[in-house]
Amino acid sequence: VQLVESGGGLVQPGGSLRLSCAASGFTVDYYGIGWFRQAPGKEREGVSCISSSGGRTYYADSVKGRFTISKDNAKSTAYLQMNSLKPEDTAVYYCAAGSCPPLEASSFGAWGQGTQVTVSS
Repeated sequence: VQLVESGGGLVQPGGSLRLSCAASGFTVDYYGIGWFRQAPGKEREGVSCISSSGGRTYYADSVKGRFTISKDNAKSTAYLQMNSLKPEDTAVYYCAAGSCPPLEASSFGAWGQGTQVTVSS
């Protein structure tokens, strides 16, 4: 069971990035996928999650209207489209497989290694 994130990088405020989370060793059809982030000196926080069916999505208040989560079961890949990025979005972003809802780290058992997102001019 493995999750691998990609798509992070350096972007200017107001810019966009799309993160990908590729699953191997299992299919994401039966699992919810969550995105979490952790900034230096801060606790890990839930950003968004999508139910196993893909029919329900949840977002932290801080990213509502700017981020969109999706998943492609055929490709066993989930995505996080991030628009209107702000410096406070700077963090390491992790994807995880488990149960959604709730958007809580304890509901997810498999984690990726993380990808750095830096929003700076």
